[in-house]
Amino acid sequence: MELGLLLEMAVSADTDRVLVGRHEDGLTAADLYRRARRGSRLISQAGATHVVFIAANGPAFPVALFAAAIAGVPMVPLNYRLPPEQLARLVEQNAPAMVIADELVSAAVRLPAATVTPHAWLASVADGNDDPGAGMGTVDADDVALLLYTSGTTAEPKAAVLRHRNLSAYVLSTVEFASAGNAEATLVSVPPYHIAGVANAVTNVYAGRRIVYLEAFTPQDWLRTVRDESITHALVVPTMLARIVEHLEGADRADTPSLRSLAYGGAPMPRRVIERALELFPDTGFVNAYGLTETSSTIALLSPEDHRAVAASQDETVRSRLSSVGRAIPGIELQIRSDDGEPCQPGTAGQLWVRGEQVAGEYRGQTDTTDSWFCTRDQARLDADGFLFIDGRVDDTIIRGGENIAPAEIEEVLLQHPQVADVVVVGLPDEEWGQKIAAVIVARPGCQLAMDDVQAWARDKLRSSKTPQVLLQVDELPRTDTGKLLRRQIVAELVN
Repeated sequence: MELGLLLEMAVSADTDRVLVGRHEDGLTAADLYRRARRGSRLISQAGATHVVFIAANGPAFPVALFAAAIAGVPMVPLNYRLPPEQLARLVEQNAPAMVIADELVSAAVRLPAATVTPHAWLASVADGNDDPGAGMGTVDADDVALLLYTSGTTAEPKAAVLRHRNLSAYVLSTVEFASAGNAEATLVSVPPYHIAGVANAVTNVYAGRRIVYLEAFTPQDWLRTVRDESITHALVVPTMLARIVEHLEGADRADTPSLRSLAYGGAPMPRRVIERALELFPDTGFVNAYGLTETSSTIALLSPEDHRAVAASQDETVRSRLSSVGRAIPGIELQIRSDDGEPCQPGTAGQLWVRGEQVAGEYRGQTDTTDSWFCTRDQARLDADGFLFIDGRVDDTIIRGGENIAPAEIEEVLLQHPQVADVVVVGLPDEEWGQKIAAVIVARPGCQLAMDDVQAWARDKLRSSKTPQVLLQVDELPRTDTGKLLRRQIVAELVN
């Protein structure tokens, strides 16, 4: 199956249902379909082999995504925060392309003369010939639907390849067709160049759920939009949820009666943040979604039922599952393997491998799977009941005196300290032990950190070999806008 067919199915279910934007003036299923068809014709007429999107999320994005799918060319969302020279190179890699870019990007980056703004793109497809065959490419399920670039924080970004069959497999295994009620609406505040931004567009259209975009996140705007638009579903990254929780400091509960489901993912979630969020949103079902670009988004979920079971239990084994990412979704196989490739016993850490129809495991010019299994490069554990715990990237593992130490374990302990707001743990070169453990800490507002106390806190809860030897305080940690810590940047700054 291909993405254009998913949109056709949504139209057949309810032509007049608003799918994108506000109820009053949003795009109905028929509007979205007509605009995507007109956009596909413009793409074909321009001779474009790719559609490059360099802008914040908004209605222009799903129109462009489905237009590219119908035209039979890959969609290429780019991170508009990349340096101008890097953006220019990535655009050139995908030429000839139809480029949709906001005005600030166009002013700073060398782009093709025919580049249009998101507003101009929407205007260009608002009216026109609705010949049912115009602009349609010959699309096969094995064709490339999406090219998503890695962050490029330590090297030149590389393009992950997702085919129509990968994305369709994810949609069909996780969403029931036309299952959303008339009043359901989802708030999307992740950028379009993140796999979650793409997955939200496709899955919600297929379900028939209205999509509302928040172009720039603040906790105030997020809460106001949830209330004003009667949002029932939302997705945030952990840093967003932490800021929402901080904004609601002192409140008994959030005033969001419509919100039924709140998903989070993209980076580790501090346990104290999710525990406080469960108190503030007692009537909301929380979902922890774990996935990768190369797997077409989510491969494991900690469900609302799992969250409620944890909240109601005094058993520490059960409560520890709040730090997990749940269990594999339908159609996904998970396996933990040791360094020599052998499967690990439950509870033993190793590298996470994953297999399933939605798993691409492919980069431009390179296939990165072995017998259909893809190595995520995440250090992980599976417990006896199939709950998956992510300990961090394999490359981030600290090796001290021959012992492998996961930074996430130490970070989780430090985040329980009442005066610590944020922390990253990294390994620094050490002549005697190979590496020494360093913790870079952000204090909670109004708190004065005593590093000896923080170190004693860690030593009391961890073995001495896992206690940070170096502790530094900073005002803010460098993160991507999807919440991922830039560990290598921190190491480089500390070493230099």
